[in-house]
Amino acid sequence: MARSNQEQSYRAQALKLFPWICAHCGREFDGKKLNQLTVHHKDHNHDHNPPDGSNWELLCLYCHDNEHQRDQVGSVSNESLSSREPDRPFTPFAHLAHLRKRNTSA
Repeated sequence: MARSNQEQSYRAQALKLFPWICAHCGREFDGKKLNQLTVHHKDHNHDHNPPDGSNWELLCLYCHDNEHQRDQVGSVSNESLSSREPDRPFTPFAHLAHLRKRNTSA
């Protein structure tokens, strides 16, 4: 039960510190859908909760699940989780212009 109280505490603090936007996909959240925004611990240590929020980022449910799945798949690497530089910001349409150009030139 203590962990649940702690989770509520750092979640409330993170929601005050950061804009209600997913740090990965950039989706914005309002009061009605705020429950779909989660607090992700960058170093994956749920007990490391500095008051300035430096170990947190707000992620939507989908990006949060993806982040943890990616870490599970990538755990084969010899690098530690804390030393990896995250791929941010994610831009899903970064190569769209190139793909469109390639398709029209064919």
